[in-house]
Amino acid sequence: MLRGIDPILGPDLLFTLQAMGHGDEIVVVDANFPALAMAKRLIRLDGHDAVRVTDAILSLMPLDRFAPLETAIRMQVVDDPDAVPPVCDLFQAVIDRRDPGYKLAKMERFAFYERAKQAFAIVATGERRLYGNVILKKGVIDP
Repeated sequence: MLRGIDPILGPDLLFTLQAMGHGDEIVVVDANFPALAMAKRLIRLDGHDAVRVTDAILSLMPLDRFAPLETAIRMQVVDDPDAVPPVCDLFQAVIDRRDPGYKLAKMERFAFYERAKQAFAIVATGERRLYGNVILKKGVIDP
């Protein structure tokens, strides 16, 4: 255990967050997401929901202020692109608390999959709410 670090951030995820550079992306996904088939690096956190994991990640990792429209992205609902699933409102609440001023963008399902394949890492959670998926782009920490 370490002081000030959320205990769900185990050694694999901490290493990954530290190893990521500015502009690298990490994807937090729900239990239905084909994470193993898509991930360059896969971290499993099956016992936790995606909102909790996103909050833990953003407790340490800043979002990218140089690409504000593509800093946090959710998967849009199939056949209803204007719908906002309740889990996405919870992602936005985490972003508002951790990195105010960023709005969760949406991306078509298959475009989201392609973007996830290019991500630095995918974190597979036990999230059971549909559309519990978010891409986060790492920013910088000012000196």
